[in-house]
Amino acid sequence: MDPGVKERFIKLWKAYFAGAELPIAFYYTNEEQAVRIWKSAAHRCIFADMIEVRKGKSVSLDAHSIGCGGGKRYCGFLQELSPYFDFFLSCGLPGKVEGERYKKTPALVREFLKQVPEFRAPGRYIVFKRWDNLEEYDYPDVVIFFAGADVLSGLFALANFDRPDLNGVFAPFGAGCGTTIMYPYLEKDADVPRGVLGTFDISARPFVPADVLTFAVPFPRFIQMLDNMEESFLTTASWKKIRRRLQKTPA
Repeated sequence: MDPGVKERFIKLWKAYFAGAELPIAFYYTNEEQAVRIWKSAAHRCIFADMIEVRKGKSVSLDAHSIGCGGGKRYCGFLQELSPYFDFFLSCGLPGKVEGERYKKTPALVREFLKQVPEFRAPGRYIVFKRWDNLEEYDYPDVVIFFAGADVLSGLFALANFDRPDLNGVFAPFGAGCGTTIMYPYLEKDADVPRGVLGTFDISARPFVPADVLTFAVPFPRFIQMLDNMEESFLTTASWKKIRRRLQKTPA
């Protein structure tokens, strides 16, 4: 990635979103990275790994080092669903699986699954880095912001700034890793890429602060948003009121 892009974003982010944490980015590669989390016998949500990335630790994962079937699936390393998944996501099946009750019936789950796109990882590893840790040899696929309402409002408005339609951002139902990894990655090949609002997944919520959601966007769209920052609402008196509030809010 062009170091100039990295530094330009940091400068503008500090100017318009003072106090907000930097985003993280991910990309796929076939080259083994120096920093890697090895397979654990215990269940581990991928958002637990993202906590470390947000703190500044770079993480590389593959099909063997993700401790959750959903995480493997939404990273593109696994296509098969677990047995009785339609019951798992809904009412459960006595003696077989406990239900999460995110859908009313197994039949609704089966209809929902027909709409979920197939996703296969384009590389052997998925690498997560905080924005300030990206190097020249890193080529991000997606940028993920962890943010509260004021920052999200700015990102949402910026994602709609240069579009005539109503849907520059969408919020698909699904696992937290689906809304931060799979859906924004697939958006990069869309005719008109959108941002993805996510982490409404109740199972993932314990791994993010109570007042935080995610906004994820494919890298080419991120660059367009970056290019628009200095001519957008971010320069107005309206946003200045939000900036003052952000400066008073602990990061």
